[in-house]
Amino acid sequence: MSGGSAAPLSGRTALVSGGGSGLGAAIARSLLAEGARVVLTGRRESVLEETAGRLGPRAAYRVCDVARPDDVEELARSLADEEISVLVNNAGIAGPVAPLTEIAPDAWDEVFDVNVRGVFLMCRAFLPAMTARGTGDVINIASVSGKRPLLRRTPYCASKMAVIGLTTTLAGEVGPLGVTVNSLSPGPVSGPRMERNFRLEAERTGSSYAEAEEAFVSRSALGRMVTEDEVGEAVTAMLRMRGLCGADIDLSAGMVAR
Repeated sequence: MSGGSAAPLSGRTALVSGGGSGLGAAIARSLLAEGARVVLTGRRESVLEETAGRLGPRAAYRVCDVARPDDVEELARSLADEEISVLVNNAGIAGPVAPLTEIAPDAWDEVFDVNVRGVFLMCRAFLPAMTARGTGDVINIASVSGKRPLLRRTPYCASKMAVIGLTTTLAGEVGPLGVTVNSLSPGPVSGPRMERNFRLEAERTGSSYAEAEEAFVSRSALGRMVTEDEVGEAVTAMLRMRGLCGADIDLSAGMVAR
């Protein structure tokens, strides 16, 4: 999709933040499968190098901390000769797991620096070239967290809802210039992060890991979490959807139904 019209990804270059592992790597795999060239960014060069090598010759990487303006400006300079027509803002951190009254201001700020400021800085750096060309697509990875209570996770929930607000307003700004902006809100994704959460919940409640997991996934209509590959496939599906702009798409296995 380019400027709201469905188009093949072959020949297009996508920039994926937080692309070294997890959701970012899965999104990159899906984009590559659709014919795109992909540039991964992240803070850990060794991880990026290993992932790009595994993904193949159409994958490249750049080290960048999206929360740092200087890093993002250098990233944009290093890619000045590339026509980045797809930007996937995936970089994010989980932040502290604690009651709000026990969260330090620095811990709160760190979550917002990566999860919200990072989206702002990346869009600020790469939108001008898209609007000048009159074409481009931005997908921000938000979350269903915040759309329903997620106790002891206020910084994360608040940051992801902020991303949704950023998305809808930015879509109105750049849509008339030919650039679409949408957000994808995954539900809990099976993998290391949720495994950590289940361990912490089991410790907090004195239950077993299996009980903590079952109590959580039983809330979804499908009785399971979504997978990283499903998130990657959702991103490419959104890029094929005509007229999608300013939208927030839930992918939660029925954890959230609106």
